[in-house]
Amino acid sequence: MPHPRRATALAALERMQSPLGHFIAGKSEAGAGPTFPVTEPATGNVLGHASDATEFELNAAVAAAKAAFPAWAATSGDKRKAILHRIADLIEARAEEIAAVECLDAGQCWRFMSKAAIRGAENFRFFADRAPGAADGQALPTSEHLNYTTRVPIGPVAVITPWNTPFMLSTWKIAPALAAGCTVVHKPAEWSPYSARLLAEIASEAGLPAGVFNAVNGLGETTGKRLTEHKDIKAIAFVGESKTGSAIMKQGADTLKRVHFELGGKNPVIVFDDADLERALDAVVFMIYSLNGQRCTSSSRVLIQASIYDQFIEKLAARVRNLKVGDPFDPVTEVGPLIHPRHQAKVLSYMDIARADGATIAAGGEAIAGGGYFVQPTLFAGADQSMRIAREEIFGPVLTAMAFTDEADAIAKANDVEYGLAGYVWTNDVGRALRVSDALEAGMIWVNSENVRHLPTPFGGVKASGIGRDGGDWSFDFYMETKNVALARGHHKMQRLGA
Repeated sequence: MPHPRRATALAALERMQSPLGHFIAGKSEAGAGPTFPVTEPATGNVLGHASDATEFELNAAVAAAKAAFPAWAATSGDKRKAILHRIADLIEARAEEIAAVECLDAGQCWRFMSKAAIRGAENFRFFADRAPGAADGQALPTSEHLNYTTRVPIGPVAVITPWNTPFMLSTWKIAPALAAGCTVVHKPAEWSPYSARLLAEIASEAGLPAGVFNAVNGLGETTGKRLTEHKDIKAIAFVGESKTGSAIMKQGADTLKRVHFELGGKNPVIVFDDADLERALDAVVFMIYSLNGQRCTSSSRVLIQASIYDQFIEKLAARVRNLKVGDPFDPVTEVGPLIHPRHQAKVLSYMDIARADGATIAAGGEAIAGGGYFVQPTLFAGADQSMRIAREEIFGPVLTAMAFTDEADAIAKANDVEYGLAGYVWTNDVGRALRVSDALEAGMIWVNSENVRHLPTPFGGVKASGIGRDGGDWSFDFYMETKNVALARGHHKMQRLGA
């Protein structure tokens, strides 16, 4: 029998346009462009269709953001704070509906999405409280001048978000942009567009002026490309695949757009033999199999010290086989489906790649029969650094395990990939924790912990994992321009040319 929360999600979709169009200048607009299907990952059934924005519709959204920018930029920080808190209030009031829609069109499990909607509200509250001080700068006096800095919003910005946790990641980008005084054109991923529409409608209901937050649906190669190339868009915040980030950077180059990229990862979790192995095991399993393995910060490689490798793999394989795969709406489900048949095929292709390269499939390794895009939680053992499964981002419920001999070997293997988003270290040796954290080529390191986000801290990666940082004041550094004013204290000495 279908879960009641599924009915809640379907009811939310029925209230939206069909096909799903756009939200421009405070109004829902029926799309005039070609449509594409949106499927339910858990069943494979078509949920509805969305419109690919025409050039006219995309231009209208950007024009609305441009027209709304001067007034929104001039709105006091206190007033922006009040509106953003109201958005957070409405997110909390509709948290169950939002989470249900995420389960339906993204295939994410209720046990995680019920918290993700609330985290979206927390994102808005955090940046709302910072809005009054967003323009604040520094006093930098000299003996002859008083220098002071201030910040001003950069202008209309594009926000392009992925399909894995679409609502929460949208709030993570859009909340600081609005707090800074920017206006936004948001393009959600075409595979999971519905919860993003809820955010646009909530923001409008909360009193956000028309045109400040616009949303357009469409494909990356059409709508996305037009958006990133548009001359009136001043910056692009993108979360997604590294190759797509590279393409977006090229598209924005002619208009010298500022970019912030949170891209792919092949994140290592390093387990030393002096670690609390039970807690390390919990963290390893959680950080790759939660969110169906479709998570940029997932610990998709586990590097285990050789002295404990066999015992750790044995326990790990048992845990992987015991994971509960099923209906995302069932609160006991731990792993749901992958987002799309194309992505399922990509993840499954690595099973043959692993075998061909000589790795062992210690658990999983197959599709799950029936409806939907399910893949068994999988553990590759006996891998080495030369294998594709140790180097390429798979982005599914698939973990690659390798052994290492000592600290230097662990660091070398951890760094020997093109990515550098996150790293996880398990050891009870404080000195080792510090040395390894310093040596890892990654933007974020967690020691004796899974990924626990603290909103004031910087979030982002190095190498092919991204450019720039989100979080706290780092977000305002992206969405705002810094201006310096130098005020002479008196009549300082100046050269007199041609006197």
